[in-house]
Amino acid sequence: MLVTCQQISEAETRLFSGGVSAEPYMDEAGRQCAEAIRQFFPEPGRASVFCGKGNNGGDALVVARHLKTWGWQIELHFLQSPEERSPLSRKKLAEFDALEDLPPGPDGVPHIIVDGLLGIGASGDIRGPMREATDEINRLRDGNFATCFAIDIPTGLNGDTGVPYEGAVRADVTLSITATKKGFAADEAVDHVGRLVEIQLDIPIDDADTGVRFLFPSNLRPRLRRRDFNMHKGEAGRVAIIAGSKGFSGAAILTALGASRSGAGLTTLYVPDEIYEIVATQCPPEVMVTRRSGFKENQFGKADVIAIGPGIGTGHSRKKCEALHDLMRNHPSPMVIDADALTLLAQAPEALTHLPANRLLTPHPGEMARLSDERGARIQLTRKLADEWGVTLLHKGSRTAIATPGEPVELNTPGTPGMASGGMGDVLTGVTASLIAQGHSTHDAACLGSWLIGRAAECAMIREGIAAEALNAMLVAEHLGHALKELQTPGTY
Repeated sequence: MLVTCQQISEAETRLFSGGVSAEPYMDEAGRQCAEAIRQFFPEPGRASVFCGKGNNGGDALVVARHLKTWGWQIELHFLQSPEERSPLSRKKLAEFDALEDLPPGPDGVPHIIVDGLLGIGASGDIRGPMREATDEINRLRDGNFATCFAIDIPTGLNGDTGVPYEGAVRADVTLSITATKKGFAADEAVDHVGRLVEIQLDIPIDDADTGVRFLFPSNLRPRLRRRDFNMHKGEAGRVAIIAGSKGFSGAAILTALGASRSGAGLTTLYVPDEIYEIVATQCPPEVMVTRRSGFKENQFGKADVIAIGPGIGTGHSRKKCEALHDLMRNHPSPMVIDADALTLLAQAPEALTHLPANRLLTPHPGEMARLSDERGARIQLTRKLADEWGVTLLHKGSRTAIATPGEPVELNTPGTPGMASGGMGDVLTGVTASLIAQGHSTHDAACLGSWLIGRAAECAMIREGIAAEALNAMLVAEHLGHALKELQTPGTY
């Protein structure tokens, strides 16, 4: 759900004006924020913590206290004198100071920034000492490649519109407390919000917008299907993958790897004869590789789901294109349609409105532009076209949007700029097909698959100790199991 800043303020006023103390909520918010930071940085390093005078600064001090107990070296930055700070903020500073300092850590430890300058009540351009502080945060982030965590909202971002004011903090991770702000969903906000984390507090909010929501473990974990102890591979789903062509064997292999590493019981990869030997020797050994001669329906009759498109090419004969269109329109099994299959589908736009409802289309922005002349904000465009075509639409990007008729638009939260490299979409196609084969709806498979591949990318960077630029699709696929295990485990952010 999405809320306005006023709705959150009114909810807090109702709660705390009734005699409820704000301090336990600050302590819990700070604890969860610190735990979320530790998920990204399991080993301690150096933290530059910027504290405002109000509750946002108090939250940051609670975070700093927990990090200090875990061995982090903390540098506190204040804009106001002690007498200008709120009583609760002063109390949290005293609790921080009461902890014994630990010896400095080794050189080269990770450097993080905690933005606790301003909360949701701020508005307007940033000036004076506050501007100097936000400039310093952004300078440290860019110059030191430090990771910036914003407490509740990046300083200088309008929480209702998502428009950043001049000098706004560019956070890598935003730790959103109680509920996600409406502005976080705006296209303009992505580079300031970054990765979004849910910090849950039990504060009731009236009239939240339920037509759009972000994907968090709290709303994804209940959708996961638990396996029976006596399940066999046939019950775990049969995935048929139609992928690859000369020069694009990697797309087929990555799609198969995505399906295999996300739980598919039986995965069969159908490739043209010209790349059969290459794929058969490089594919995961559990994947069955079969020659295909075209796109005739009767080849794939026993599949629980068909994934089609990665690397199949677009230079097919008219007869083969017609067979492909017939397959996408008429095969009874659910289907994930991606990459070249989307491009070929765009050549017959009338086919888009005649696809069965059990189709999941996974276009990136370029493919979306080929499929439709419509333009607009990501949420509205994804909503409109999914309803118009009557399918599940997974609009890929740094804030992937998923829409299905009758369901809310859902926005993905994990991921990293390191995913801006070839093959990620192929892995995602395999993952979503696997989840459909295991019994998830096309909508839930799209949501779960988007979250899993984003978190797998984060896990790969953390566990391998690599920079975002070194990330590749193979590494992401190999870390899908870690992401799935985290999603199954309460306490994951």
